[in-house]
Amino acid sequence: EEILDKVGNMPLPPYIKEKLKDKNRYQTVYARTEGSSAAPTAGLHFTPELLNKLRGRVRLQTDGQLKTGRDVIIAALLGAEEFGFATTVLASLGCVMMRQCHSNTCPVGIATQDKELRKKFTGKVEYIENFLMFVAEEVREYLAALGFRTLDEAVGRSDLLHMNKAIEFYKAKNFDFSKILHTVSGKEIKYSGTSSYVLENYDREFLLAPFKESIETGKTKTIDLEIKNINRTVGTELSHNVAKKYGLKGLENDTINVNFRGCAGQSFGAFLSHGITFNLEGEANDFVGKGISGGKIIVKPAKNATFKASENVIAGNVIGYGGTSGKIFLNGQAGERFAIRNSGFISVVEGIGDHGCEYMTGGRVVILGNTGVNFAAGMTGGIAYVLDMSNDFDLRCNTNSVDLENIEPNSDDEKELLSLLNEHIKYTDSPKAKEITADWENYRDMFVKVFPVDYKKALQSMKENSSN
Repeated sequence: EEILDKVGNMPLPPYIKEKLKDKNRYQTVYARTEGSSAAPTAGLHFTPELLNKLRGRVRLQTDGQLKTGRDVIIAALLGAEEFGFATTVLASLGCVMMRQCHSNTCPVGIATQDKELRKKFTGKVEYIENFLMFVAEEVREYLAALGFRTLDEAVGRSDLLHMNKAIEFYKAKNFDFSKILHTVSGKEIKYSGTSSYVLENYDREFLLAPFKESIETGKTKTIDLEIKNINRTVGTELSHNVAKKYGLKGLENDTINVNFRGCAGQSFGAFLSHGITFNLEGEANDFVGKGISGGKIIVKPAKNATFKASENVIAGNVIGYGGTSGKIFLNGQAGERFAIRNSGFISVVEGIGDHGCEYMTGGRVVILGNTGVNFAAGMTGGIAYVLDMSNDFDLRCNTNSVDLENIEPNSDDEKELLSLLNEHIKYTDSPKAKEITADWENYRDMFVKVFPVDYKKALQSMKENSSN
């Protein structure tokens, strides 16, 4: 505790302090500037400042523009112990950096779902192995030149780095690198391997033991719990235990039920497995249901709430990011980037911010209120139903890849939409959904079906093939 108290007095950025207090063995240091990896190994210059019995607690990883063995050596001398490669590895697989990963038109078949384009992919795992072997070989050459036998011996030896005085580029000649290359006396300049950190989280304290029998035998059980916004990734380790035993199939519906009260922290119900139901009375932060994998999440206001749920935000940004299956019902509005990269889960919400359903490839989304701009950008699959009471949704929707259609009476769309509305009422008792279903004849014409063009073509092709 005395050591951690000293962190508060150190001249370090707030995010570095939080990393140390987190007690985590593995920490990634990366650039905190605009753009992807805009300043490679930028954060590592703070490493020497952490020597006061703190540096030995964590293993530092860095990434960003690492291309050669020389880059690895410099990062190691600055304090890195692990190194992340991304762009160069992608290039070794054939990426030609066309910068159109989001448009489903990758010419080398890497970032695309198009079957014809994917045939152009020629990458092999051996290519990655070969590239990294070259990197490792160059690392060995530099280590030998420096007099080291292992990379571990080079970690933190910033005293071996010197600026090339011959470089007289006018933008660089006045730079002062003394703080980056400064060496502080101390025994621990790298991870000591003696950390006794034991993982503590909400799941281990409140969820794993009560539901141990349910996971083993499939016995249905319900418990009530309080939750605070400091409780993050609630349900993730519980889902891991379910998936470890049952795989993607999970448990039977509603085997594990938890009724929460309070304000959930980030990533509430992340990766929630099939058979787990989280019912939250209160509100939630960002990333609710991130990567949801078959579970069910319900968020509704407290029973004594005096505000109108449909006009107030009940969950944060990026709800359901990358979810593959499951259901999310929100009795209120959510923030930006709702259901982006949704590939199979179902959700009903009563209003969202900008960039809703971005890059969506599957699933169903019902929005009973306003949306922000750029809705459905890059959406290539799934269907969204949006209540457009102001009759201007087309101005907020990105129609590059989608068609906007009406809900026809007695159609399959109408049946599906009504079914989802009734399910929303069942779980949240939403007044807005009740109002819509009670006056359906009038509300039906206000709904817009957002139908991806490619998805529509695929469904028509499947229908024709089945008839043949």
